[in-house]
Amino acid sequence: MGRVDGFLLYKRELPEKELPTARVKHYREFQKLPSSQALNQQSARCMNCGIPFCQSGCPLGNVIPEFNDAVYQQQWKKAYHILFSTNNFPEFTGRICPAPCESSCVLGINESPVTIEEIEKNIIEIAYREGYIKTQVIVNRTGKNVAVVGSGPSGLAVADQLNKMGHTVTVFERDSEVGGLLRFGIPDFKLEKKVVERRVQLMEQEGVLFKTNTNVGIDYSVEELDRNFDATVLALGSTIPRDLPIPNRDAKGVYFAMEFLKQSNKRVSGIPFSEEAIDVKGKKVLVIGGGDTGSDCIGTSNRQGAEEILQIEIMPIPPKQRDASMPWPVYPMILKTTTSHEEGCNRRWMINCKEFLKDEKGQLKGVRAVEVEWAKDPVTQRYASFVEKPNSELVIDCDYAFLAMGFLHVQHQGLVEALDIHLDPRKNLIGNTNDYKTNKEKIFTCGDARRGQSLVVWAIHEGRECAERVNQFLQND
Repeated sequence: MGRVDGFLLYKRELPEKELPTARVKHYREFQKLPSSQALNQQSARCMNCGIPFCQSGCPLGNVIPEFNDAVYQQQWKKAYHILFSTNNFPEFTGRICPAPCESSCVLGINESPVTIEEIEKNIIEIAYREGYIKTQVIVNRTGKNVAVVGSGPSGLAVADQLNKMGHTVTVFERDSEVGGLLRFGIPDFKLEKKVVERRVQLMEQEGVLFKTNTNVGIDYSVEELDRNFDATVLALGSTIPRDLPIPNRDAKGVYFAMEFLKQSNKRVSGIPFSEEAIDVKGKKVLVIGGGDTGSDCIGTSNRQGAEEILQIEIMPIPPKQRDASMPWPVYPMILKTTTSHEEGCNRRWMINCKEFLKDEKGQLKGVRAVEVEWAKDPVTQRYASFVEKPNSELVIDCDYAFLAMGFLHVQHQGLVEALDIHLDPRKNLIGNTNDYKTNKEKIFTCGDARRGQSLVVWAIHEGRECAERVNQFLQND
């Protein structure tokens, strides 16, 4: 490695961010680019440890010590080729991945881990800037046609891989733009859409065909799919949100988080939408759910000018540091304070919603809730059950409530039912891990549609693995 004592000399440092008061006035990314010296020092912290647990912590198996060393040596082209050998879209993972690699960093045992995610983002951005990323023209085509249904990260990854293998790939997307949740679920202040569009344009130049506004099974029949393609990959995502079926769920002002985020992304991009506008300016907002999607609702509400934001979670507050239940190098479920929380938000834990309250016009005016107490399983030490805390009922005043409680499974209505794809007990598509094939001979599946709601890095991994299986199938066909 470049500097064997780097981890002793330099502390973990991330680039400066715009102040919250400034960044809530726009939807652009607000983290400043680090200096060359800062990147040099942060990459020097990589320890050249005997077993790079960071690589096993990364679902893609990124060769992290090697690209860190290349960055330290300022060999940016080499760093890019090392990174791109395992990761199709570092510009996505470098921005929105929760970085399980950093949780597995050996330095993290008793120090702050290496800033792997930030280094990764800068490798790819410098590669674009310096022209290292060039269109790869596919000369030898196999004559095989593959359909990919869904253009989220797993769909894009499987399409990119199969295209480079010489197959002709058509990606179908029912929305007006390509990218799935990358395009319409994640706010611009975390992932500007020009970053997604840049990659999609490159894939188009390399031969991938994209058909937007095309809902396969409705706009494009199952019969056409079977007739025109030698294989089909269902990368539909996990799009059915978890609901909150309590009284007065129909109150005006109660929305799924994705209804709010998708509309906001369209508004920021100047894309028309037909549904009723959701504008929380000057309003009281309640976000139900403590994960990243809830955090995105908070950041978006701050930018729209909400008067007050409260985020509630039914689970207990996570510990601030690792405990016995999450030893290194497992991913730690610790308290996470995001940039959206920094911008303004109150948080409460162990709150269970009992009823939405509405006025005579059906407009949401609050939520009746109760505090709860959790009990742990004596064997696993995980929280297993809760009871309501006596005399703890409360009313939370709010004008809008966003349900950000995760996703249940892939959408069954439409294409999945038409194809008669078998489901697992969690109602995801059955796609054997060994071959990613469904119960239909030439239909494969990958990503959240197969494994359930997960991380962007897992989606890319699934797409890459599925592409290998599809390629083997086509070669033997």
